[in-house]
Amino acid sequence: MKRAVFLDRDGTLIVEKNYLHKPEDVEIFPGTGAALKKLCAAGFQLIMVTNQSGIGRGYYTLADAERVNEHVCNLLAAEGALFEKCYIAPEAPDQPSRVRKPSPQFLLDARDEFNLNLAESFMVGDKLIDLECGWNAGVKKSFLVRTGYGKEVERDDAENISRAVVVDGLTEMAEWILKSLRG
Repeated sequence: MKRAVFLDRDGTLIVEKNYLHKPEDVEIFPGTGAALKKLCAAGFQLIMVTNQSGIGRGYYTLADAERVNEHVCNLLAAEGALFEKCYIAPEAPDQPSRVRKPSPQFLLDARDEFNLNLAESFMVGDKLIDLECGWNAGVKKSFLVRTGYGKEVERDDAENISRAVVVDGLTEMAEWILKSLRG
């Protein structure tokens, strides 16, 4: 079985911009490509898992979100960080959804599709729902990055994130995972 690193998009891979729906507005955090390339080289599958409530709210379309994801993946692929798949939950928070984080459904779907061992995989995000998604799926560790909303979550929700590994960004997350592999 293979291992994966599941990554939230906005605030984790790219700079948080409310209801981002244009590829030209994408801004990848510095060091992201290099960090993810190291994880790929260590045998991890990269999978994006993103809630895009702007679709359910009628602000933009699923096609818009897919174009943004494709652009993000192309920019990171140019640096050697290859994503296996991007999962999008299009529902607004008040709409019924079986896949919207903190639901683990996308991680379970990826497990089945890519023959992944979730107990040896990781979830990374900047919100409590990202961490909970990983915990609900039984990943080895969930990481809170201090980018995006991460600093606020760390400050305001310390008790609920006590099981998470808190890091400044994806470079530190990748270093933590690679160090743990070396024992």
